[in-house]
Amino acid sequence: MVVGAFPIAKLLYLGVRQMSKPVANRIKAGARKSEFFKTYVCLPPAQLYHWIEMRTKMRIMGFRGSTIKPLNEDLAAELGAELLGEAIIFFIGGGCMLLEYSRQSTNSRRKEEELNATITGLQTQIAELELTTETIDAQLRELNRQLVSIPVPKNK
Repeated sequence: MVVGAFPIAKLLYLGVRQMSKPVANRIKAGARKSEFFKTYVCLPPAQLYHWIEMRTKMRIMGFRGSTIKPLNEDLAAELGAELLGEAIIFFIGGGCMLLEYSRQSTNSRRKEEELNATITGLQTQIAELELTTETIDAQLRELNRQLVSIPVPKNK
């Protein structure tokens, strides 16, 4: 069994999605009761959806020039309320995905900045060590030069 990070974002997404369903149902119930909401918010998308769906089905079956009758008001209101509820759930889920993407990109950017800082620090240390090595190498050459210039006493 692979042990990894607990998928808290997925759990939160599922929770938000589950909580959005009752909110969508309440909005759908309000849409069914309110005449203004029904007329101007629910009916136009429902009729458009019905028209596109029926047009597509007719074309698939080979009926090109047939006219499509609009839905009656009750069915259109019901379909519009359902579309509105699904749209709310979709937008809440999309918002959760955008938030998760933002969180992941922020984490990724932070890790990249930390890695760049580490690399810069290591490059600085390497440069300092090279300078120290060159200094010690120069001192060694100077000591070797001085050692060669010292006369060696001869034993008799």
